[in-house]
Amino acid sequence: MSPAPRSTHSGGPADPPGAGASVDGWSEVRRLVPEVLGSLVRRYGHFDACEDAVQEALLAASAQWPTEGRPRSPKAWLLTVARRRLTDHLRSEESRRRREEQGAVEPATPAGPSGDDTLTLLFLCCHPSLSAPSQLALTLRAVAGLTTAEIARAFLVPEATMAQRISRAKQRIKATGATFRLPPEPERTDRLQVVLHVLYLLFNEGYTATSGPGLLRPDLTAEAIRLARGLLRLVPDDGEVAGLLALMLLTDARRPARTDADGALVPLAEQDRGSWDHDAIAEGVALVTGSLASKPVGPYQLQAAIAAVHDEAPRAADTDWPQILALYGLLERVAPSPMVTLNRAVAIAMVQGPEAGLDLVATVDVDSHHVASVRAHLLEMQGDLDAARAAYRHAARLTTSIPERRHLVSRASRLT
Repeated sequence: MSPAPRSTHSGGPADPPGAGASVDGWSEVRRLVPEVLGSLVRRYGHFDACEDAVQEALLAASAQWPTEGRPRSPKAWLLTVARRRLTDHLRSEESRRRREEQGAVEPATPAGPSGDDTLTLLFLCCHPSLSAPSQLALTLRAVAGLTTAEIARAFLVPEATMAQRISRAKQRIKATGATFRLPPEPERTDRLQVVLHVLYLLFNEGYTATSGPGLLRPDLTAEAIRLARGLLRLVPDDGEVAGLLALMLLTDARRPARTDADGALVPLAEQDRGSWDHDAIAEGVALVTGSLASKPVGPYQLQAAIAAVHDEAPRAADTDWPQILALYGLLERVAPSPMVTLNRAVAIAMVQGPEAGLDLVATVDVDSHHVASVRAHLLEMQGDLDAARAAYRHAARLTTSIPERRHLVSRASRLT
């Protein structure tokens, strides 16, 4: 799976919150964010003010729970605190002036059962009036429950910059008069591709964290998979929705073997395939097989098919590289990108030799750690160890992920 492009009211819970809750427990709290936010927006409207109130409730939780203990019902606690903060806001002088100018505030039309709220929020955050970076940033905050600081780190921008971006996104949604409900057809169909792209980036950020000490963010990958499942229930006949869910399952199935006991990155070829999640692989293979057999082919289905070929090989040496190369050729025609070209270069190297792969890498005019690391790998295959060592070190300087940097430095050191 290609890595995601690295690609408000600030604040939010500390991570981890301390003695009052474990990191895993806090991940569970994050999953309550769309439920709490959806409840407020359905009752009061004002998506922007409700989102701020939920973030303030999370900040209060991070300050109080470590010392006072976790409440018996975290959702009820967050909802109560957020409702109080929202009420205070709506009663303020500024809010009263706004109501006088715009008319009395009416409760939003209910969007249906609360179980629908997360998908409704997702479509709202992916409003077509927003830029792609703003859509992703707002989704990470309102749906995935990340703090502004965490999102800023993922985008490699200052926290103040990200706070402004999220604030502008919420104001733009407000200006459009968008209501808290799933968009009708055909608007839902038009917005679906944006939603898929945002879920794809959300999963990627969880599978390979852009920055920080850990490689994986299982809370984000789990949330992306959960949302993709909900989306497939909403539009069961869309092949690309099935393809994206299959791609996530087939990729996440390798997560148990992706790091060693010390948290160091383990390359695909060196992973213990016996520890992969074979139930997830079976589900992913069934999804992509059925989708390719009955639906128009799209980029997520092709990526899922590539992941399936990798996952079905009992050993790395058994990988069907000619089939993978053919699939990357199709993918490059359907959805060309530098990352697709890089991945095709690896497949070409495995089929035709490293020289052919290096020739293709040379056509990718991007100075990123992805390009440098692929070039290093192919140079190592070729036997040019000095050049490979230099390329690994260059890639290490370019990445912002600590586990990736350690891995690349280790690969370079191994060649000395």
